[in-house]
Amino acid sequence: MGKLFWLITGVAVGFVGAHFVNQTAEGRRFFARVNRGMDELGRAFASGYREGDADDEDADAEALSAAIRERG
Repeated sequence: MGKLFWLITGVAVGFVGAHFVNQTAEGRRFFARVNRGMDELGRAFASGYREGDADDEDADAEALSAAIRERG
């Protein structure tokens, strides 16, 4: 129970601290950089996922073609 209390307290203090940091010009620039980095990470993750999914679809199509050739 004590660990949960400290976790919630830490999260609350972090939000309050972020709020105060975001009120300064440097803080806004910092969070803008963090947001750009997170957006870039999200795009890279999505791109990699789509490439992996396309590779899986190609492999499935090849396996299906091979199975049809073996039967025919």
